[in-house]
Formats: sequence, structure tokens, C-alpha cells
Amino acid sequence: MAPIRIGVIGAGFIGRVHLKQFGQIAGVELAGVTDASAALAEAAAADAAAAADAGSGGLTVFASADDMIASRDVDAVVVAVPNRFHAPLTVAALAAGKHVLVEKPMALDGASAREIYTAARDSGLTVMVAHQMRWLPPVLEAKRMVDAGELGEVYNAKCGMMRRKNIPGWGSWFTRMGESGGGPMIDIGVHVLDMAMWLLGDPKPVSVFGSTYAKFGPHKRGTGSWGTPDWNGVFDVEDLATAMIKMDNGSTLSLDVSWAVNTLSDNSHFVDLMGTDGGASIRGNRLVFTGQKFDRPFDVEVDAKAGDDARSLLARHFVESIRSGSTPISDAMSGLVNNTILDSIYKSARTGKAVELDWSFL
Repeated sequence: MAPIRIGVIGAGFIGRVHLKQFGQIAGVELAGVTDASAALAEAAAADAAAAADAGSGGLTVFASADDMIASRDVDAVVVAVPNRFHAPLTVAALAAGKHVLVEKPMALDGASAREIYTAARDSGLTVMVAHQMRWLPPVLEAKRMVDAGELGEVYNAKCGMMRRKNIPGWGSWFTRMGESGGGPMIDIGVHVLDMAMWLLGDPKPVSVFGSTYAKFGPHKRGTGSWGTPDWNGVFDVEDLATAMIKMDNGSTLSLDVSWAVNTLSDNSHFVDLMGTDGGASIRGNRLVFTGQKFDRPFDVEVDAKAGDDARSLLARHFVESIRSGSTPISDAMSGLVNNTILDSIYKSARTGKAVELDWSFL
């Protein structure tokens, strides 16, 4: 079977992670890397080539993303660049006959996400969003429980990630609305939103109410160690956001995220699923089943054994989806739903009103 030749667009931290993961998969060849910084691309290529099992003998440093996308020696690309480039690069790659793994969020906004969804549908190629948290052991086990009916009807859920002092790269693209699309809601909120929507069975959201706040960032407080700050840059996004989402089946989901906030929090993600026959609560690497028996509540710690690295499982799933022609679990439709919800949260925050969603275009 011919190897799948993968090129990575973006040689920053996440791009290097993808190079490492795909370099360890049998039947995959690292075909190239590119970055706006030629030095970063050269360094990433050298590191990948030095890995013992990288399969990177033919690894090319492309002068540009356009050159990589046009190359006949690349079958699929990973888009690991700032959010505003996700849609144009993904759509261009699909037009060139390339499969695409695009980092989260799938796009800068709902309109751009719709462009990707349409291009993916029309091309028949594999498009997958890199939501590695779906492959965490507690999440996989909670999904099994829900699908097996062990929770009964799941009618309400809560999720979030409350980071106390972790504004990334103050003044850089992370904190500029035009490049990132938003603050913690689109940065880390999309992860827990995606997890919760998947665990709920991917219902269609019909109504969204949200509020956003910027109480730390404008004063250069609450910064973290992620990213490179630009103290002469711009902070025009939120540092805390909260939302309530209602689904077409009547279920509800509440979502709370922050980069900086004064509250008790261990900074890790959480999801609470509330069902008629039981509940499931994820706290980082923990999963707890909650229920009632003999008129008394009980909690059971679920042994969700650690398996392979979540990003490794994600990379393998992408490769398997290409080979089999099957739809990946985090496909363009899921990315479109997530981006539409995020858009609606920001719109609701601006207007102070709930936003009703229309899916008639599907």
C-alpha cells in the first residue's frame, strides 16, 4: 500500500507536535513542512529528520504554503497556523485534491467555517478538525457510557475550563480579534464545547445566549507563559466568557471559560453530563459516575485507563479516515456547528439578546 504523504503548514509548537505524531505512524511519509519563518521551517525539518522512526527521508522545506499545496508529492496537509488562515488554506488544499487536518477552531468565524464545510462536501475529500481531547481516556469512556444508554436521557450538561492566570502571548495574534476570532471562548472554549457536543450525540443547537468580559487583559494582568508577548501589541478580545445553549431535542448546555479570573480552579477542563439514570463528571483525567440508589446518592470513580497519547490517536484516525474513505468523528460538520455556536455567543454578548440559529441551508 502506497504511503500517505503528509505536509505540515506551520512550524510552531503545534506544527512540530504533528510532525512528531505523523512521523511515528507506519504507512505515513512526512513529505514537507513550511512556515512564514524559513528558519523555523528548517529547524522543524531537521528535528523531524533526526527522529529515528520519522520516515522523513524525503522531507522537503517548502518556500510557501501555496507551493506545498500545489505539490504532487503531498497527499494531505496539516494546517497549524493562526486562526485567520485556517479557511483559505483548507479550501485551497481541497481544491488541489489534498486531504486536510486543520487545527481548532476550524475557522475564524461561522462564515469561514461554512466555506470549509461546503468545500469539503463538494470535494469528497477528508477534512478533520484536530480536537485531540475527544481521545482522552475519560472522554472515550464517558462516550461509551452515553452511547450504551447507561445515563438514560442526558438532558443537561455543563462544561468549561477556568484558567486563573493564563492569557497567552499578550498583544500577539492570540489577543487580536482580527487574527484569532476571540479570546478564551474560541481558544480553549472550543475544546470543551466540542467534547460536550460529541458526548451529547451532536444535537443541533437552536438558541444561544452569551456574555463576555475583559477585566484583566486590557490592564496587562493575568498573563501566562504560553506564546510570545508583544507589549506594544493589542488586546481586543475577552478574558472570560459564559454561555447557555439550547438544542433541538430540548437539552441544554452551559459553558464557562476564562484565561484570567479570580475563582477556585485547578485550570483543567470539566464536563458534567446529567441523565435520568445517572450522571458522568469529567475533571481533567478523572471520570466519576453519579447516581441514586435506595433513595441515596452515590459516586463511583470510573477506571478510565490511560492508553496511547490523545494526539497520536487523533493522527491515526485521520490516516484511517483517508484510507477507508470514512467520515472522521470530528469532521467539517462538527467544526461548522462549533464555529456557529461561537459566533452566536459573541453576537449575543454584543447585543444582549439570545441568538436563534437557522440550519435550513444544510
